[in-house]
Amino acid sequence: MGMSYLILAGAIMLFSWLVSSRLKSKFEHYSKLQLQNGMSGAEIAEKMLADNGIRDVRVISVAGQLTDHYNPVDKTVNLSEAVYNQRNAAAAAVAAHECGHAVQHAVGYQWLAMRSKLVPVVNVASTYMQWILLAGILMIKTFPQLLLIGIVIFAATTLFSIITLPVEYDASHRALAWLENKRMLTQQEQAGAKDSLKWAARTYVVAALGSIATLLYYISIYMGGSRRN
Repeated sequence: MGMSYLILAGAIMLFSWLVSSRLKSKFEHYSKLQLQNGMSGAEIAEKMLADNGIRDVRVISVAGQLTDHYNPVDKTVNLSEAVYNQRNAAAAAVAAHECGHAVQHAVGYQWLAMRSKLVPVVNVASTYMQWILLAGILMIKTFPQLLLIGIVIFAATTLFSIITLPVEYDASHRALAWLENKRMLTQQEQAGAKDSLKWAARTYVVAALGSIATLLYYISIYMGGSRRN
């Protein structure tokens, strides 16, 4: 399994790099496609929230790149400075996507609720998981149960990455449907927004596949150690 895992991990890393590079180039391309309606990402977000009857969610600007997210705790749609201020197809896509999460929250979308419940677990797991797994591998012959604990913790993060997939795809679906139904974009702009979100979603697919492959690798180490013991 060791060599097989290395080959698989290398393939996933390569695929991840390709997808990330493609995503970056797509967003750079569609950032040059200025919206004919002249609306900024912030204005797109505020209108989508209003059209969905959501009055208790604020749209705010946050520093950095790719920092866009929806926070269900304080009910804020956080848009990176570029997305917040710019008036192009890429900004419209991201802004509407994050509002898609706000709509999910408002309607009680099941997968988002499940993911939100896992956030505290994942936060704690990310702090200690690698150390437990490393110690578990080193002590596989004397204390294999430690590795098993690490595997259970890692499984929680893997589950989180899997649950993230329907959450992200659904948010994009809601965003694109609203943009189209409200005729917010031209046909060319709509196609650009759809293409941008498609490549963004693929980054989550790669992350989930990588997490599953790594989980199987640790399980194989545990099973091998258990047989020897």
